[in-house]
Amino acid sequence: MPHRRRSAKIDGDAREAILDAAETLIAARGFDATSTAAVAQAAGVPKGLIFYYFPTKADILTALLDERLPTEPLDDLTHLVAPGDPATSLVNLDNALNLRDHHSSVMRVIIWREAESHPDVRDSLRRFRSYLHDATVRILEASAAAPVRPGTLRACANAWVAAMFSAASNDRMRDLDDIPRHHRDELDPVAEVVAAGMVQLG
Repeated sequence: MPHRRRSAKIDGDAREAILDAAETLIAARGFDATSTAAVAQAAGVPKGLIFYYFPTKADILTALLDERLPTEPLDDLTHLVAPGDPATSLVNLDNALNLRDHHSSVMRVIIWREAESHPDVRDSLRRFRSYLHDATVRILEASAAAPVRPGTLRACANAWVAAMFSAASNDRMRDLDDIPRHHRDELDPVAEVVAAGMVQLG
């Protein structure tokens, strides 16, 4: 029989299925406890296809971090800014991150679970934190009712990012289905406090 060439769509679908399966299993079991055989079974693909796309199991984790966590600042924040309302703007930013990447809740579990034992995850976590801080400063500056000192913007951004990371670290202790609701419950009041602090500090 002639060899059938895989189409770009079939290649893309299989690769995404592998990443989807790996993401779910790693979040539930941890990276070290997730075998490539389990990923292949969950993805519905032959085990050999895993290694076609990802020569090592670590390459799967690297792909998840590179492709399913935002690492560059949003190009345009204007649609997230509520003029004169920094708290709502912060919530809009958090919502935008989740909408840009529907895997974000599960990926938060993975990065916090694996950061202690995998250097690549720690590096991604640092990049993610820098990304969040930059976006938060821009959101706060754009939504402020009056000019705010750069030092105040940075301090308030630090507080917001710390709150986001604290909520994310708590996510790993919860059922995955409960993460978005709890994440929202924890962060909404913090957005109000950060906004109030920005006004008081000027």
